[in-house]
Amino acid sequence: QVQVVESGGGLVQAGGSLRLSCVASGITLADSAMGWYRQAPVKEREFVAAIFSGLATHYGDSVKGRFTISKDNAKRTVFLQMDTLKVEDTAVYYCNVFPADESNSWGPGTQVTVSP
Repeated sequence: QVQVVESGGGLVQAGGSLRLSCVASGITLADSAMGWYRQAPVKEREFVAAIFSGLATHYGDSVKGRFTISKDNAKRTVFLQMDTLKVEDTAVYYCNVFPADESNSWGPGTQVTVSP
């Protein structure tokens, strides 16, 4: 069973940057597609970015050009570099396999708060 631990969230001003990390176990990153997702208050969880075994990437429309997903297979870690953050990026960010839905097991996530 895949287990993940997300970290790197925090409070940042609009226009700033954060880098999230996700350490995954129970999965071989080199062979797997992984994704970042987020859930804002009173909203459903939404897709943010994905990276595939061949290192191709895919982004949600709201983060294209601002966020970059990457991974280090040897360290079992997936990263999300978030630049030019906006207030509307405020959410709890989760890492999981891609694709994933509410039937998957989810980690605790990491809170990102962007202030005006």
